[in-house]
Amino acid sequence: MMLLARRLVTDTIPVFAPSLGYAQTWVRIEPLIQAVEKLASAQIAKYSDAPLKIIGHSMGGLIWLEVLHRHPEWWSRVHSLVLIASPVGGADLARTIDPLNWGIGIAGDLGKNRKSIAAAIAAAIPTLVIAGDIDGGSDGTVPVESTKFQNARFICLPGLAHDVLRNYPTVATVIQDFWMDANLGEAIVYDDIVQRLQAVPGMTDGHRRDFSKAQIAIALPNGATVRTYKNFFGIDCVFVASPNGECLYAGFVGWLHAPDLQKALEDIQQAY
Repeated sequence: MMLLARRLVTDTIPVFAPSLGYAQTWVRIEPLIQAVEKLASAQIAKYSDAPLKIIGHSMGGLIWLEVLHRHPEWWSRVHSLVLIASPVGGADLARTIDPLNWGIGIAGDLGKNRKSIAAAIAAAIPTLVIAGDIDGGSDGTVPVESTKFQNARFICLPGLAHDVLRNYPTVATVIQDFWMDANLGEAIVYDDIVQRLQAVPGMTDGHRRDFSKAQIAIALPNGATVRTYKNFFGIDCVFVASPNGECLYAGFVGWLHAPDLQKALEDIQQAY
């Protein structure tokens, strides 16, 4: 992250990119949140008049969301927040490891859906989401859909994998452009159908890879469709497609929440 920072600012600008310890990132997220919170508190007090430009990659973005959620009094000081390849909606791999939300180690932390707190923060702080896409739906680690949340701006960079995004020159250019123009990128706005699906307990934003296998479950009046597919492991996947057949949203629920998804589909059918 320091390499990225040095592409963004001159040597006269104070930069803080703490090493949280590689081993600790595989245990639990709470000690990492506390470490960043402590460092941030000290530096915010030291530089009391300086605007804060915050950047987080992957789990680093999740840590910053948690820290900012605990300190809304800092929000007015933050110039901007940039999240790079952060699984805000919950990492699908983590949900696979911890399908029943038992809180199994770091998987329980990474599988948590933080979109509601992220949307609240982005409503007050100019926020940019940067995602990579190497396979038509993910950066090889995090699904593109999982990085997105309301009130933020969004830019997807095709061909860039998860780790590469940390310090790729194009990413630095995008961030600098966003610092100059907070309207850069696509505005993230979810329609009622997607919001209903995202509200299903246990819903996790997923990959679009199985979209072509899904069958139409609901045909909407505007020509859009809601499609479903049960994969090899019996996991229920759901997709929303535009009137021209483009996948607009992909998600899945574990076995425990399959009835909740079915109920949501019935409610959507009745409402539309």
